[in-house]
Amino acid sequence: DVQLQASGGGLVQAGGSLRLSCAASGFTFGDYAIAWFRRAPGKEREGVACISLRDRSTYYADFLKGRFTISNDSAKNTVDLQMKGLQPEDTAVYYCAAFYLCSVALYYRDYSAHVIFGSWGQGTLVTVSS
Repeated sequence: DVQLQASGGGLVQAGGSLRLSCAASGFTFGDYAIAWFRRAPGKEREGVACISLRDRSTYYADFLKGRFTISNDSAKNTVDLQMKGLQPEDTAVYYCAAFYLCSVALYYRDYSAHVIFGSWGQGTLVTVSS
């Protein structure tokens, strides 16, 4: 069974940190692009960050202002999202998904049609209290 599983969410106070992990089962990340998305209550899902495992290039949404870092742990076959300086507006369900290109994941309006692996039903909840 091929799937991606996001984990590591929880409750944290404003200014705190969390580390999310996206684990692959049934396949290895290889040269895919792995992206993190989030969906806040009452808002549309939005792209947060992406890493191209072909050349290790990383991309971030402008609104993050350098607070998040995406990385790949090849030994664990995970893509992690280190989040610092969390604010209440970061409260959301976070998801990960695999694409061929980060540009598709973060800049295509119909990015959801280009998901290779991942499910919008399997996310991890991050709650930031003020």
